[in-house]
Amino acid sequence: MISTASVQYFPGAYRRLLAPFAAFMLAMVIGVSGVSAATPAETFVQNNVQKGLTILNNKSAPKEQVINEFRDFLLSLTDLNRIAMFTLGPAKRTASDADKKLFATAFAEYATAIYQSRLTQYSGQTLKVIGSQERAKGDYIVRTVMANPDGSTSGDPIRVDFRVLNDNGHFVVIDVSVVGVWLAIEQRDQFTAFLGQHNNSVPALTEHLKKLTAQLRAGKGG
Repeated sequence: MISTASVQYFPGAYRRLLAPFAAFMLAMVIGVSGVSAATPAETFVQNNVQKGLTILNNKSAPKEQVINEFRDFLLSLTDLNRIAMFTLGPAKRTASDADKKLFATAFAEYATAIYQSRLTQYSGQTLKVIGSQERAKGDYIVRTVMANPDGSTSGDPIRVDFRVLNDNGHFVVIDVSVVGVWLAIEQRDQFTAFLGQHNNSVPALTEHLKKLTAQLRAGKGG
């Protein structure tokens, strides 16, 4: 178990990472509007955001039901296990299979909580798909910008890119770039720093994520 003081490790420097990461992953489920999708990857982004929006706007459902349905939605949309293992960095090579499995589970719960906690801050905003690029076979970057509710943009709109993989005919999101910063890479750096201060203990990081998840669901974080 980690100390109470270490629970404050992510808030502060790490919160500056989590704010845009969560905000713009949530923006994907708040809405995508504008141009018609021209590629399968764009269609995937555009169609699936509506599913998340429907789940999170279901005010009549019990909170636990919304959490469970939104978790299932994220698992279908993103490869959270792949992202979790990536964020562990070098630690995944020495961690036991059991520790990695527990970490991946805690990471999925944390991702669900942090995305939900940001929803009210970005209600009414949308993302507008502006194009995509295939980096390699089955590896796409879908480009979007923040837009007004009517789909229009003004000033210098914020650019948000999604990296989408075609995994045997099933598209998944594996990273998000906000104004040029790929956020899973930033998460990996932050987790590596945490592990470096906690004897490279993956269980310590897992427990830390559990505590942060509980704080978020109690309305004390995010």
